[in-house]
Amino acid sequence: MADDMGYGDVEALNPTSTIPTPNLNRLAQEGMTFTDAHSPSAVCTPTRYGVLTGRYCWRSDLTQGVLNGYGTPLIETSRETVASFLAEQGYATGIVGKWHLGLGFQRTDGEWDWEKHVDYSPVDVGFDYSLVIPASLDFPPYVYVENHTITGLPDRIHPGSKFPAFLRKGEVGSDFSFIDCLDTLTKRAAEYVAEQAKTEQPFFLYFPLTAPHKPALPHPRFQGKTGLGPYGDFVMQVDWTVGEILNAIDKAGIFENTLVIYTSDNGSYMYRQTDASEPDHVSDSTIQGYYEGNHTANGDLRGTKADIWEAGHRVPFFVRWPEKVKAGSQAGKTITHTDFFATVADVIDVNLPPAAEAAQDSFSFLPLLDGNESAFERAPVIHHSGGAMFAIRDGDWKLILGSGSGGRQQPRGKRFERPWALFNMQDDLSET
Repeated sequence: MADDMGYGDVEALNPTSTIPTPNLNRLAQEGMTFTDAHSPSAVCTPTRYGVLTGRYCWRSDLTQGVLNGYGTPLIETSRETVASFLAEQGYATGIVGKWHLGLGFQRTDGEWDWEKHVDYSPVDVGFDYSLVIPASLDFPPYVYVENHTITGLPDRIHPGSKFPAFLRKGEVGSDFSFIDCLDTLTKRAAEYVAEQAKTEQPFFLYFPLTAPHKPALPHPRFQGKTGLGPYGDFVMQVDWTVGEILNAIDKAGIFENTLVIYTSDNGSYMYRQTDASEPDHVSDSTIQGYYEGNHTANGDLRGTKADIWEAGHRVPFFVRWPEKVKAGSQAGKTITHTDFFATVADVIDVNLPPAAEAAQDSFSFLPLLDGNESAFERAPVIHHSGGAMFAIRDGDWKLILGSGSGGRQQPRGKRFERPWALFNMQDDLSET
């Protein structure tokens, strides 16, 4: 799962894209492209909650915004997750990447005590192996946490920096490098695939990337490659990262019976270049940016990350499963990331726990993978902006229950304030 990749960032989804994405194009060619897939929220923490629990995050204690790197854990240890569910069915379960759902950092006399093990990490909610950074790459503390251990104790303070290399001031671990972070996580994720493939045990790897979210810090080997500035180069690095995981699967000899899903946690934070002359359309200008060139990260979609408009939550979504999914196929039905949990259960033919106990907002899209769209049924999808603006999507129709974006672009409006907006997404994808 990419971090802040827009629908228009992938060549296979955006014919006008000028960023090379050969590995994502390969996923589209070898699997199924979902053209109407959505993150449950237009920002990251709520989406990650939804992916792992099959439950909309507004049902939790976090009803808007995101956690920071020091945030209190959001998923209760008693709550069933995709990982705990699969572990109960005999799967090895691993996570490598960005967590952003709260970790149990400890204090001594009111101060953070980095020498103490964290008392809550992904291994407390179903994962038997975990190597994560606490939150987005621009949120301190900048450390790796392996299971319950901080791998390199903080030995310096980053002073903070501005966009495009946007970072907040905070502690940095002795073994932490911002520019190498994505490579470090990619190497470990590929190793995990290789290690697990040598066993008879089936496995689940959740690999939430740190990019192309700010800080836009592509590795030097990608810098200047796209001609579209740091963000464009970072998207190129994300595509390379996907290729490394696909290569690991190929080398392990598990291509045929491995299900691969690629998506993003929400849309891109980059604005269209054409909006640059319209300052009333831009907020948080210190952490926003424009492309050098004509590429549009969110394609023809209105808005940006955090908005209730389509650019906030319509995301790339590819599924490759050679044993089941027809190569080069498409699915046009509306799905959302909360559906992952029920789909996983359907794939391994195990009943979900009752909705009162788990995955209450999850609907299996396995019929779509079988090419049987008429057999797919789900309740209308509920969209949620960063500022807690709601929308409902039912068939072709989308009703926004508020008077603006509910996110970053003006007018932000207020939730439930009129006038509401009703769009037919078949006729008016750009919500004009």
